Amino acid sequence: MTNKELSEVAARAYIYGFPLVFNLDQVDRYVREGIGANPAAPFNTFSHARTLAGPADTFVTINNDTLYSMAQIDLSAGPVTLHVPDTAGRYYVLQFVDAWTDNFAYIGHRATGTAAGDFLLVPPDWTGEAAGSTTVITFPTTIASIVGRWACADDADLPAVHALQDTTTLTPLDSRARPVGLPTPDSAVDADLLFLEKLRLWSQAFPPAPRDQQLQDSLAPIGIGQTGASPYISPDDHTATALRDGVRAGEKNLDTALTHGSSPQVNGWKLTLHAFDYNRDYFEVGALDDPRFKIADPELRIIERAAAAKGGLWGNHAYEAAYIMTYLDERGEQLTGDHTYTLRLDPTPPVGAFWSITMYSVPDFYLVDNPIDRYSVGDRTPGIIYDHDGALTLTISHTAPADPTARANWLPAPAGEFRPVLRMYEPADAVLDQTYVVAPITRT
Repeated sequence: MTNKELSEVAARAYIYGFPLVFNLDQVDRYVREGIGANPAAPFNTFSHARTLAGPADTFVTINNDTLYSMAQIDLSAGPVTLHVPDTAGRYYVLQFVDAWTDNFAYIGHRATGTAAGDFLLVPPDWTGEAAGSTTVITFPTTIASIVGRWACADDADLPAVHALQDTTTLTPLDSRARPVGLPTPDSAVDADLLFLEKLRLWSQAFPPAPRDQQLQDSLAPIGIGQTGASPYISPDDHTATALRDGVRAGEKNLDTALTHGSSPQVNGWKLTLHAFDYNRDYFEVGALDDPRFKIADPELRIIERAAAAKGGLWGNHAYEAAYIMTYLDERGEQLTGDHTYTLRLDPTPPVGAFWSITMYSVPDFYLVDNPIDRYSVGDRTPGIIYDHDGALTLTISHTAPADPTARANWLPAPAGEFRPVLRMYEPADAVLDQTYVVAPITRT
């Protein structure tokens, strides 16, 4: 192949493999270091955040509505039992995400109710039987994540949530077996080519859905699929340059897809109601096998999967929690802390659980430090003041507003560019069919 052709394959490999590599990097980070309020925890154990997320939690588009309970599951040592407590109607969700970022199961308020329950988590090739009323959940890949979220109103509500977290347990069936974990990339691989090395190793350890195997096989000319010693340790100069150029092109293509993707845009809001609909193969308990939530176009599915991972890793399907976001004001210009804006929600979002709008920095999509420690505003925010007609007008600015009502409804912004995200937990049909319309953010 020519160097140009090698670069084109590497760019395609970047888009294809980004969700796997980026996701498993975060899995490894949780196991070794933890992230923010979630301490490190070994495979097959929960890591519980005891406080709501803040700017120290440097995880992409993390929410400020719930306490997180995270578990990185490795079923290479066999099945693991999961017990969930009775939450007495409190909203919670345990979202199951495989190595390729497919949401393949849900447990919780919407999916299974809030009574206590027991589940058996099994690897792809498991052929046993579960005892009694235990529900079996088959994992598409031996390593996957449980992303747990518990509704928490405020600091006074923390002890009640902590008690629920502490009675949510994971127990390996074979306590003596040790999980294998992630294959370790060769330390001799140059940093510029480490992405490809991770993709090579991890795509073999955690095979894709059968529908994606042909695409993965097409990456063989650059070493994806090669076993044994890494082809990226000492490539010739021309090959190394071509691969580096391809990876950089893939990064640029992904950034373009993230900001100019296929999601429809209304009043500046990107309606990413179908950004997580790339799973077409794995539907366990709580995951809807519904054509409305499946991306049919095979090329678009791969691009959307990569963009969703970078812009909102571990995001839910819209039927669990709908997300819309914007970078733009009513003039079509980038939102920035240089200006003051208002957003009027009329009516407020129709939901079965609750809603919030959260502020994030650009380009990292982290929560934004501010003098009042307010990172989101929603229907549970104390002290907000509704308009006489029941609508809610928010003020969005870097500098605190002087007007008392505006300050009560203030969503602090960074000094630079920013991106708010509106989350609607258990959205009504009006959200999913897009008959509920959110007004543009207006510069004042």
